[in-house]
Amino acid sequence: MTVYHDREWGVPEHDDRRLFEFLVLEGAQAGLSWLTVLRKRERYRTAFHGFDPRKIARYEASDLNRLLADDGIIRNRLKITSAIRNARAFLEVQKESGTFDAYMWKFVGNRPKKNRWKSMGQIPARTEESDAMSADLQRRGFSFVGSTICYAHMQAVGMVNDHLVRCFRYDEV
Repeated sequence: MTVYHDREWGVPEHDDRRLFEFLVLEGAQAGLSWLTVLRKRERYRTAFHGFDPRKIARYEASDLNRLLADDGIIRNRLKITSAIRNARAFLEVQKESGTFDAYMWKFVGNRPKKNRWKSMGQIPARTEESDAMSADLQRRGFSFVGSTICYAHMQAVGMVNDHLVRCFRYDEV
């Protein structure tokens, strides 16, 4: 968790495939700890073909069965089918917006929102922006994208800077 925090969490991300990876992993995390997901992340990358949405969008029943049998990932049928459905919806968003990056970052005005939290208790679980993102993603056919998941995604990919002001990463990102 420390390495993830110190090197990755909250760094603005603009690569479509990485944004998709985080969206899938945030959905997989629902109801579980982020540490559980981080421990399985490398296996997810292998099992889901490097989070290539074009490949995942073409998954069939045999791929679903393969993933359900893979004890290196979270074997929840709803979460796995969500990743496949989300890959298809992702490609539609790319087609419409040019990039998934352009679509996602519009929810924060195309630049990171820099918060000034002094304690963990101040950090919200959701915001108006994550509510709007969640509603629009769901309208487009995405699943496992509730507002809390969307806010966690926004934090992870640096759309919001929720490092505490005393954290050394606060000014770095």
